[in-house]
Amino acid sequence: MKRVTANVKWLRAVTASLVVGIALVSGSSVAAGSVNTGATGTLGATSPGPVAYVANSGCCTVTPIRTASNTPGAKIRVGTTPWAVAITPNGATAYIASNGSDTVTPINTATNKPGPAIKVGISATDIAITPNGATAYVTNFGSDTVTPISTATNKPGPAITAGNQPFRIRITPSGTTAYVANEGAGTVTPISTATNTPGPAIKVGTEPAAIAITPNGATAYVANFLSATVTPISTATNTPRTAIKVGTGPLAIAITPNGATAYVANNHSGTVTPISTATNKPGAAIKVGSHPEAVAITP
Repeated sequence: MKRVTANVKWLRAVTASLVVGIALVSGSSVAAGSVNTGATGTLGATSPGPVAYVANSGCCTVTPIRTASNTPGAKIRVGTTPWAVAITPNGATAYIASNGSDTVTPINTATNKPGPAIKVGISATDIAITPNGATAYVTNFGSDTVTPISTATNKPGPAITAGNQPFRIRITPSGTTAYVANEGAGTVTPISTATNTPGPAIKVGTEPAAIAITPNGATAYVANFLSATVTPISTATNTPRTAIKVGTGPLAIAITPNGATAYVANNHSGTVTPISTATNKPGAAIKVGSHPEAVAITP
């Protein structure tokens, strides 16, 4: 996958078959067949296990997959270039951010029927939902804003000003703060979820491309793609600490469930760097394959 650059047009011109988002929900109804536009009635068989929702950015659909049988269901019609997926904590709704149509589509996971598209800003890129499930926050890469959406009404609130080219967004486990990586500005914007007010921008490295927050909520780790560093941010003070040197092109970051180690995928160097969260010291680089794009850790 190519890297996002300052040219927002790239976000609308992704390779036709690329899959960019996937999320899991426990228990859902999935019917095999053609595209589900939401115009029909109830769907078919109910899946007893979790369902994975896959955003197909080359088209305008989401594919639900029964994880118990690895069987795909009917494609669900959403907006143009679906880019990210997030599911409410109660598993009732999957929200799909569509980069090409500047919309978010809510999908009822009990029926896999899409609801009316919710208009957001230009080039909706990422989405995160508060732990209480009340609000979905959407980064708008081309508008330099974040749109909050009430999950109770599926209505968007006033856009929140972020930095230049807001890309990734993550929310603290307490749900009090959303952290937005502004790729074009080299900053992170903290947003109070109680008031939807942005705080002062936090300076990090060049092209921050990923954020992960420790399970205790104390530190946000930001991968800086062009700086080959990771910046730890104290969430208590929103103060950046000394940047941690990693491999070239850090593009993804994940933290172990016990919060002890952050693993950073370095896209250009073909390595993963482990970082001790107790000391913020990097360990020896772990050689992996060519251009690692993502990393996830088992529970």
